[in-house]
Amino acid sequence: MSPVTKDQVLQALSGVMDPELRKDLVTLKMIKDVEVQDSTVSFTVELTTPACPLRTQIQKDAENAVLALDGVDSVNVTMGARVPQDEKITDLTIRNIIAVGSGKGGVGKSTIAVNLAVALAECGAKVGLMDADIYGPNVPMMMGVNALPPTPQGKKIQPAEAYGVKVMSIGFMVTTGQPLIWRGPMLHSAIKQFLMDVDWGELDYLVVDLPPGTGDVQLSLMQTVPLSGGVVVTTPQQVSFDDAARAVAMFKKMEVPVLGIVENMSYLEMPDGSRRALFGEGGGEQLARAAGAPLLANIPIDEKVGAGGDSGKPVVVSDPGSAAAVVMNALAMDVAARMSMEISG
Repeated sequence: MSPVTKDQVLQALSGVMDPELRKDLVTLKMIKDVEVQDSTVSFTVELTTPACPLRTQIQKDAENAVLALDGVDSVNVTMGARVPQDEKITDLTIRNIIAVGSGKGGVGKSTIAVNLAVALAECGAKVGLMDADIYGPNVPMMMGVNALPPTPQGKKIQPAEAYGVKVMSIGFMVTTGQPLIWRGPMLHSAIKQFLMDVDWGELDYLVVDLPPGTGDVQLSLMQTVPLSGGVVVTTPQQVSFDDAARAVAMFKKMEVPVLGIVENMSYLEMPDGSRRALFGEGGGEQLARAAGAPLLANIPIDEKVGAGGDSGKPVVVSDPGSAAAVVMNALAMDVAARMSMEISG
């Protein structure tokens, strides 16, 4: 029997579909480094996003497709991730910059940003978390870090690190409780420094926790770097919807793809399994329809979420089996999938 050829391997893999993108792996140029050694075939599947929620299914489908070829006894699949060379910030490679915003304060935006970053890191991605909320930097407390490591002479600022996530915040640089009375130029300078002068290294995702509203910080960020996508956090109330709609409009005006809407504090789960909508219903769904974007998650009210933020242990780490943590982990996978679809057009 003649040994299988590379062309036959590619032909077999052309029948394997990416479930999210609905195109085959060969057309998407996701197959790299095909090698045939006797009856063993090896190749790499280059995913469009490192935290792809369907990576296991894609790997299994690819293996089975090639194993079905006559003359193939074993298949070695390496799962990788695409590195776009045109998305470099100075000498750093940051593949995806995801901004988490809201129209008003008090909707749990920082909580979502923190748990999203940690959940992505737990999937094996290289993740950074930038606290751009200059006036109310809560990320250090929520991540359980209170200081930056020493900066070597002549080197860039070293970010803090917790739960596998690199962290930067103005909160590391000011005294607790110290008010910051900054205007446009100073805000722009701080945001630029957080991006350009911090040793982020190579990241798959940089999650940016924006301040609430649509002010100078948001504009400075969008003018400094190309954002890969935005996530808008709201609550069920009508007043939150009205404010969050402005955040959606801001992203669209700046040509930033809206990856989706997150409705926080959606419901309280009762002991009998029923749900109580303490703050109304439908705000997230209504905003998603208006934005033409998916409703990514309905986060339940859970005291463990607040406790995790206060103790510096995000709920996806402190209580991964809780209802809120399960939903937030699913949110991270959905964001990764949406990012994958954006990258592939």
